[in-house]
Amino acid sequence: MRLIQELSQLIFPTRCFGCNRIGLAICSDCRSEWHPHYYLTHVSSLKVHSAVIYSPTARKILLAAKENGINGADHLIMDSIIHVLSKANFMGLNIALVPIPSSAVSQRRRGRSFVVDIVERISQQTSLPMSNSLHLIRPVRDQSGLRAMQRSLNVEGAMHLKSGVIPRADLVLIDDVVTTGATLREAARALTAAGCHVIGSVTACVAQPLR
Repeated sequence: MRLIQELSQLIFPTRCFGCNRIGLAICSDCRSEWHPHYYLTHVSSLKVHSAVIYSPTARKILLAAKENGINGADHLIMDSIIHVLSKANFMGLNIALVPIPSSAVSQRRRGRSFVVDIVERISQQTSLPMSNSLHLIRPVRDQSGLRAMQRSLNVEGAMHLKSGVIPRADLVLIDDVVTTGATLREAARALTAAGCHVIGSVTACVAQPLR
């Protein structure tokens, strides 16, 4: 078995999914840039609790998880979200985690609904319940590359509560990154319009506001 592993490393050497350097799955330099802290921002009146400042390294880690399905990158994102859940002031609340849904196109390309899959695994680790209660009712474009106003128009009115799902908890939206906040704002709108109680959001990364 060890010989097979050594031969595999010669043929397919491990590369850092942050900088593509041969060696570890994530090198010390990239890990130092992906070091969970605690940041509190707001999207309108919605509190957004985040772990890592969005950077070129963070972008590569998110893409390694979302587009390439690299399990080590998944775990970095999961650990960051769990870190923030422990830092945010949710004590005494009956919280449930609500993942932001992926578009049908993204699900087919990736073979999974990325954030839903991440949150399901976080729920298993933390015993916090997940409420997979949102879905997209019309096609939306990939938000990357869009400016702030375009992002808002892209997702406006696109989310809706799933039929027959009425979460009776203090809901915390979960996403991988917040930039303009358009997606979180739309998710909060859809849940609030259905009479649900949204108390905030947690993201792995927080980006500088786009204009």
